[in-house]
Amino acid sequence: MTDAIETLPAGYQPENQLLQDKIILVTGAGSGIGRVAALTFARHGATVILLGRTLQKLEAVYDEIETENLAQPAIYPMNFAGASEHDFTEMCNILEQEFGRLDGILHNASELGDRMPLSGYASDTWNRVMQVNVNAPFMLTKALLPLLQRATSASIVFTGSSVGRKGRAYWGAYAASKAAQENLMQTLADELEDSNIRVNSINPGATRTEMRAAAYPAEDPTTLKTPEDLMPLYLYLMGKDCNDTNGKRFNAQ
Repeated sequence: MTDAIETLPAGYQPENQLLQDKIILVTGAGSGIGRVAALTFARHGATVILLGRTLQKLEAVYDEIETENLAQPAIYPMNFAGASEHDFTEMCNILEQEFGRLDGILHNASELGDRMPLSGYASDTWNRVMQVNVNAPFMLTKALLPLLQRATSASIVFTGSSVGRKGRAYWGAYAASKAAQENLMQTLADELEDSNIRVNSINPGATRTEMRAAAYPAEDPTTLKTPEDLMPLYLYLMGKDCNDTNGKRFNAQ
């Protein structure tokens, strides 16, 4: 593994059924990049497990997938802010009964927290951001590793950020959490280097999402790329075309 930043191979075109018969869990699947990734994975053949905290949003994505007559998805509501190790163990047991294995995880769910100086940052906000962005992905991955090990070739994709690579003023817990998540990715990739599981991360960059709008309320969203624009890289890292790619940090833009 190196510190180099990777990008999608030039001219990459995913096969229509790239993810045929794959079972992929997407966190934060109710909106934004998570919603679009879930739909995109389903359109390329995957059975998608939709995880998020708002059941109504998950049901809307479920209905979109069903309307297109794609592989029937599953819904798993969970609020990471209050989730414990027991909750993730229970999730593993349920997914094992329903599916028997897991071919991929997209760690997309994120908490922005407050954009303000650290001198005034609330400890409870800090703890909530670290719980959602670091502790929960760690516990989820740890719990589901046995199911990933049953796959022929499995992929874990974390979501990075430029402020996780170099901290910037007023990004508080979000920047620290993204730095921790990038390090978690690298540690896990190193430990699984000789296994059937590859681990990488994507920095989506400035994308037209609700979180981006909350962080930059004065920004014109029409100047930003949409989640759909980023999907070739998400497909690349989930599919067989990157089976030898492990421990790499990617920029989507």
